[in-house]
Amino acid sequence: MSKKTVITLIDDIDGTEAAETITFTVDGASYEIDLSADNAAKFRAVLEPYTAAARRSARRSTRRGVSSDGATSKEIRAWAAETGVEVPARGRIPADVQEQYRAAIR
Repeated sequence: MSKKTVITLIDDIDGTEAAETITFTVDGASYEIDLSADNAAKFRAVLEPYTAAARRSARRSTRRGVSSDGATSKEIRAWAAETGVEVPARGRIPADVQEQYRAAIR
């Protein structure tokens, strides 16, 4: 027996079929909205004066294992081992350890 699953995006504004999902961030909160081609064009047109005047910012963490200042987990763990700061061998490095690292390398 064959089975076919079809996922249809629905425009979050008007309920028509959506063409794409747009992701955006405002005031530190990230959002996703599914929009038809027409509504996506309207959305971008409304934002255009703001995006034209704005500057792009770096993401807080662009890839896994890299902190917001560009330090890798490996670098922070090596620094922690040298200075006697306890840090888990695997997983996320606690924010307070990352802050100690940043303060130490300044």
